[in-house]
Formats: sequence, C-alpha cells, structure tokens
Amino acid sequence: KWGVKPAGLGARDSLRTEAGLPLYGHELAGPLNIMPIEAGYGFVVRFHKPWFIGREAMMRNEETRTMELVRFRAASKGTRMLSLGDPVCDQRGQVIGRVTSSVAVDGVQYGIAYVRSKSAKEGLRILCYPVSGARSSGKPPAELEPGDRTVIPVECVILPRFLRKEEEYPVIVDWSKYAD
Repeated sequence: KWGVKPAGLGARDSLRTEAGLPLYGHELAGPLNIMPIEAGYGFVVRFHKPWFIGREAMMRNEETRTMELVRFRAASKGTRMLSLGDPVCDQRGQVIGRVTSSVAVDGVQYGIAYVRSKSAKEGLRILCYPVSGARSSGKPPAELEPGDRTVIPVECVILPRFLRKEEEYPVIVDWSKYAD
C-alpha cells in the first residue's frame, strides 16, 4: 500500500554500525557497562540538571574513564567475520579492547570496538582477532605444526567516531530501482 519494503534487524545493524551509532546492550550499558560519554554521546548528558539522578556516579566515572568506543573498517575484503567480544590488539599485540559490533558491507567489515582511550586515534591500525566460533588447534604459536589451524587477525583502521557527510561508502541498497 505505502510502497515500503520490510527491512530486518540486519539492515538496522548495517546502517547503525557503518555510521557508528550505538545499540543498547552492545555500545551502551550491556556486559561492558558503557556509559553515554564513552559511547561518544557526552553532548546529551546534562550534568547541570538538578533532577539528574545518576549525576555523581557518572561524574566519578568520567574522572577515571580509560575506555571509549571507536569505529573501524577492515583493511581488506573477505576477512573472517568479527563478533561481539572478539579481542582488539595494538600493533605490538597488546590487547586494548573488544569488538562490540561488526557488519560486512560489499565484502568489507565495518565495526565498533570498545578500546583504551589512548589507543582510540583516528587512522591508527589495530588487529581484531575473530576468536568467536573460530576453529583453532588451541596450541600456542610455537607448537603449531603443518595442518594445524590458527586464528589470523583482521587488520583494521580506526575511522572517525561518527560517519561524516564527506565520507564515501558503498551504496548498500540502490533505492532508485524501487521508485515508482
């Protein structure tokens, strides 16, 4: 009747992850207890409002905060899919955080990760380890033998926190073919 086609949660996740928008339970609250300021939404937190019940707790958290969300893109196409909780490392191999969301758009992964603030610099290369559901021999690297499986990191680059108008992204859906 209205010409609207149904779109599922996958479409929502693709759009919000590519744009860097948080999902409650992944990039807000959830198992990592991410506060709005850490999620990049400090501009909506009104510390001056007298009815702000969580003001003191949020101010204490902000004073000691060491983590924040970053948006990233895989450096190459066709990499193993990343999932919630997969570890994120710096170039030296030190764990700096965890993946919170990831989607593939035209074969390239885009995602959001919760990382140490000092590592949250635009343009920085990071390594994400797709360990969720990975089949690996479980051996340390020094004990690997021919035929063993191991997890290969996905090299990624940190993007600006939120999608900018000037950024070029592949068109996910060509809406022109659905126009009347």
